Amino acid sequence: MGFLTRIPDDSPFTLVNIPFGIFSTKDDSTPRPATAIGDFAVDLRALSKAGFFSDKSVIDALSQQTLNAFAALPAKTRTVAREEIISAAKDGKIPESSLYKLADVKMHLPVNVPDYTDFFCSLEHCQNCAPMMKAPIAENFFHAPSAYNGRASSVIPSPSIVRRPRGVFWTTAADGSREPTYGAEQHLDYELEMGTIVSMPVPYGETIKVDDAPDHIFGFVLLNDWSSRDLQVFEMPPLGPFNSKSFGTTISPWVITLDALKAFQTAPKHTTKRLEHLTYKDFAHGTHDIKLAVHLERDGKRHKIASSNLKYLYWTPYQQVTHHASANCGLRTGDLMGTGTLSGDGTDENGKKLELGCLFEATQHATQPIVLEGGGKLGYLEDNDVIILSAWCEDESGRKVLGFGDCKGKIVAPDAPLD
Repeated sequence: MGFLTRIPDDSPFTLVNIPFGIFSTKDDSTPRPATAIGDFAVDLRALSKAGFFSDKSVIDALSQQTLNAFAALPAKTRTVAREEIISAAKDGKIPESSLYKLADVKMHLPVNVPDYTDFFCSLEHCQNCAPMMKAPIAENFFHAPSAYNGRASSVIPSPSIVRRPRGVFWTTAADGSREPTYGAEQHLDYELEMGTIVSMPVPYGETIKVDDAPDHIFGFVLLNDWSSRDLQVFEMPPLGPFNSKSFGTTISPWVITLDALKAFQTAPKHTTKRLEHLTYKDFAHGTHDIKLAVHLERDGKRHKIASSNLKYLYWTPYQQVTHHASANCGLRTGDLMGTGTLSGDGTDENGKKLELGCLFEATQHATQPIVLEGGGKLGYLEDNDVIILSAWCEDESGRKVLGFGDCKGKIVAPDAPLD
């Protein structure tokens, strides 16, 4: 069994998982594909050279410096490759020379990201934000997924360092009028999301059916769409987010495949009134039961801030991908689509909401700060605060059987070094 006997009981990277990522090591700085099993990164480039894979297209793809070529392969081909990895691990055939401790490797973006789109698809998020925005939920929300195009250039892998952005926001003058001001953001927020990575591309001018959307999805990552609330208020009319969302988007470095998540398929929480192109044949398997959590690290202490679940979405990732392609824009391998902030309506015994996916909701725009255990308050993020997103799936007994690893980012001052 080899190193399998060393997989910790609480590891997110069991044989049920077999995620895909890109790593490098101190002795070889060339980025290359890997999977994670237990506490180890398994060098898939090395396994390819050693003849572990039967398909030449897989061997070629896993010799590249990104996973784009592997993601673009037919889903069945990728499934066979995953099964060959599992078989080799169970048979004790993975050589020690291809194993590297996860704590010692550097993780990179798993794919080259040609385009990034961020959706706005959580009804609970809308319901919580609408009163603060003094506006009703837009009618179009209930008919099709809403989204805006983001910046692929600022998608970065966990663990990341994110500078507090500067930008234009409104301040109040002595006479009570609003004045535009350029400066450092004061109300910096995180957003708890997941990201969908496109596999097989959709050619320009073509569309897809929602039931075929899985054929175009490589897998999911955790995604933190850092948000500048002051800048966002200034930018929203008339065209929506711009610099308030473009300064940093952190994703977890391991892609969790649809193969790994198949056992956790479930119906979405909401039964939507759907247009034909967004209507599943089998709505009961339209999304996945993926549990989520947010933690804050401040002054060496960790605090749980929120929990949520992917299945709470009003519009699912499959519907998001389908609607995106419905404009005939085409989709490219490696395209990243954020789900939008993932909030729920769960409460504690006192009726306090627990499933709020950003601080704008959780603190009512800092008017009701979170009281941290041991003292201190959290309104918005301070310099040197660390946000950690996590996700996992549980079996019927409630045991965690696979995880996503951390999506971790640290906020630093505008001029602080990024290392």
